[in-house]
Amino acid sequence: MSLSAVLLSFAIGAVSGVLSGAFGIGGGIVTTPAIRLLLGAPALVAVGTPLPVIVPGAVTGALAYLRRGLVDVRASVTIAAVGSLAAVAGAAASAAAGGAIVMLATAALMLYVAADVLSWAARSGTAPERVRERPGPPSVPELAAVGVAAGLYSGFLGLGGGFVIVPLLARWLGYGLKRAIGTSLLAVAMLAIPGSVAHYALGHVDLSIAAGLVLGVVPGAAAGARLTTVASETAVRYAFAILLACAAAWLAVGELARL
Repeated sequence: MSLSAVLLSFAIGAVSGVLSGAFGIGGGIVTTPAIRLLLGAPALVAVGTPLPVIVPGAVTGALAYLRRGLVDVRASVTIAAVGSLAAVAGAAASAAAGGAIVMLATAALMLYVAADVLSWAARSGTAPERVRERPGPPSVPELAAVGVAAGLYSGFLGLGGGFVIVPLLARWLGYGLKRAIGTSLLAVAMLAIPGSVAHYALGHVDLSIAAGLVLGVVPGAAAGARLTTVASETAVRYAFAILLACAAAWLAVGELARL
């Protein structure tokens, strides 16, 4: 890689780290489209390369949330344990589907989640911090269902699974958004490992790009986690939704232009 490409990889990693720590999503929202559109890598390399980069960023962010009591470790471990097998299946499915299909599916899912989070934030009224009370902690089958969805998503789209975990924990299982983000980060860190191995075996990981990304991810993730833990839940929800919509449009337009 040229020096300019290394510096660009570092910058992409720093931005993705901030987003990982802030929103619990693994940072693939930036790295996948950026590797594809800015670095010119093949589509499946853009899917596979972010996965090993997700691990250090997610761990850094998770530790920041853990110190503030915003991580459900039991839920994270359950989701990751079940999702790991699904992540390998998702990686194999991405190879069968082809790069263009995976990129457009990524954009479509991001737009859907953005619309869902916006509608959820709008319905929250004037007391967005209030969360539906549950009679007890989530059951293992509930967490396993989240793990299967997140694992398939992580392996197929290379985005870490946080796009699935955060909305499901907050909307379906009644977590506060900050706790959902912290729990997601720990689960994402574990989920990314089997997906990384599978994509590397399939030849979808560019180690030189990954190395540049990692250098920027860790400090970015620490900064993003600090930002979100002091922000209001309303601000986090709207920022999350707007971020998703913009990145989805960027990815979809770029990929359609290549067809």
